Amino acid sequence: MTAAGTVFKLDKSGNETVLHRFAGLADGKQPTSGLIFDTLGNLYGTTAGGGGKNGKRDGVVFKLDKTGNQTVLYTFSGGTDGALPLAGLVRDVGGNLYGTTFDGGLSDYGVVFKIDRAGKETVLYSFSGGLDGAYPYAGLVLDSTGNLYGVTEAGGNPGCFQNQGCGTVFKIDTKGKKTVYRFGSRMNDGANPYGDLIRDDVGNLYGTTYNGGVAKVCTYGCGTVFKVTPSGHETVLYRFLGGRDGALPMAGLVRDASGALYGTTVVGGLDLCQSTYGDCGTIFKLDSSGKETILYRFMNSNDGANPYGGLIRDDDGNLYGTTSEGGDFNCDPEFGCGTVFKLKP
Repeated sequence: MTAAGTVFKLDKSGNETVLHRFAGLADGKQPTSGLIFDTLGNLYGTTAGGGGKNGKRDGVVFKLDKTGNQTVLYTFSGGTDGALPLAGLVRDVGGNLYGTTFDGGLSDYGVVFKIDRAGKETVLYSFSGGLDGAYPYAGLVLDSTGNLYGVTEAGGNPGCFQNQGCGTVFKIDTKGKKTVYRFGSRMNDGANPYGDLIRDDVGNLYGTTYNGGVAKVCTYGCGTVFKVTPSGHETVLYRFLGGRDGALPMAGLVRDASGALYGTTVVGGLDLCQSTYGDCGTIFKLDSSGKETILYRFMNSNDGANPYGGLIRDDDGNLYGTTSEGGDFNCDPEFGCGTVFKLKP
């Protein structure tokens, strides 16, 4: 049996249905991101590896219909077209798909790409690894006029974070790329954004950084929640301290009608909880004044531990997400196999 990953469905009662098991060959392997729907119920996503006849290519973009039939829309070659797509996709009204690859491109620092309905790929931008950024780990946000927004986890300010750069926030319009913000521009403004951005009605962008902020507990800082205006002004809304308030947020955020933000931290939380990565992580809320409330601290039992992914929120305010560890320890006595959870705030 190959450990190439699955696409699954979970109903309201917690019953799981596996929609597709990756073989690790032409169909791809190791899906590391979420999925998007179209109006007909088809699913679209990426795999970090696989593709090609022998599964030795550098990831795929795929479609899965309601019957579970998978179609590979594009296979990355690992060259200038990109390699290692770690993030999910966004889709425009014409059915075109947009995403990022962590590697590949003209300088091997990743690309922003478009896949049209015929499966043709267009590289919209190839990162140089310098001031423009490097290694886009997260996906994109698409606005109503077709502009794309995203982050790179490295590049940007030279000399920042062991000379690798602290990352950037970028915008791609019809004329090309514009760097909106370079982290490390000010003390404690954050470093290394891994999670997707969200955008409000007036164009402000919100996200998290994995490092930066307060460096008393975490060597490189415990991470931040930030806001960037359309003009490129950044405000740090919260700096994690690395204790019970959480540390190292790797995913993006969700936002409610009041402007409150919700997210996860990979570690921090309960001092007595231990997992592979230290503490077991948190679910947090940040109100419009910047006050943090911890909604849940994971215990590394049946509830799970170390939520690397972000949250989704329903109309009733319930939050849903996943953990990488904990859950069923009969599955893996040491780590557990992870959980899917629901939280009523």
